[in-house]
Amino acid sequence: MCFSATASFTAGVVLLAIGTVTTRRARQAAEWPFALIPVLFGVQQLLEGALWLTFPDKAPFLNTVLTQLYSLFSQVVWPVYIPVAVLLLEPSKWRRKVLGAITLAGCAVSLLLLYYLVRQPVVSRVEGRHISYVFPHLHQITATGFYLLGACVSPMFSSHRSVQLFGAAATLSLIAAAAFYTTWFISVWCFLAAVLSGIVFLHFPRTPKPLRATA
Repeated sequence: MCFSATASFTAGVVLLAIGTVTTRRARQAAEWPFALIPVLFGVQQLLEGALWLTFPDKAPFLNTVLTQLYSLFSQVVWPVYIPVAVLLLEPSKWRRKVLGAITLAGCAVSLLLLYYLVRQPVVSRVEGRHISYVFPHLHQITATGFYLLGACVSPMFSSHRSVQLFGAAATLSLIAAAAFYTTWFISVWCFLAAVLSGIVFLHFPRTPKPLRATA
């Protein structure tokens, strides 16, 4: 798998296009956060595409800014944004309670990682054909568990098949990235998750299904 500025820019543009369609097909305000997931992943990929252009040592200050912006998405946004987006779609009462608890866990880990990012900024560098994000701090086991719960597992608690599929794909991509691209895990997993966020499109068909309440 080859990563480059071209790959990131291409993924970003495609995801922005998909996100434009999903947001237009959203029927109510509660659906907008989930519909915007491809857009946000698209922005994140565009940031990494621009980051590629700062290597090697072409624009140190811009490199630092882009690295921190990218890290805000990867570390702070996703563990809380995804469970909130899924929660807003959910009609089932017991599932909403579970997703609410996951959202609180996501908020906790997002605030913790934001604190770390402010205190000790992330450093990025190219190793091989990938960008490696170096974190001066260690991720605690509990924090890692909360992150995975929010960013990957939460959609699988949805009563919507398309949302469950997105969660399963995000989880499998994370496992694959951790197993085969450990050194470049953040960059590789975010790229895979970004591409797979196109699955969100399946939740917004051209002819929407009627809404139904679930106990």
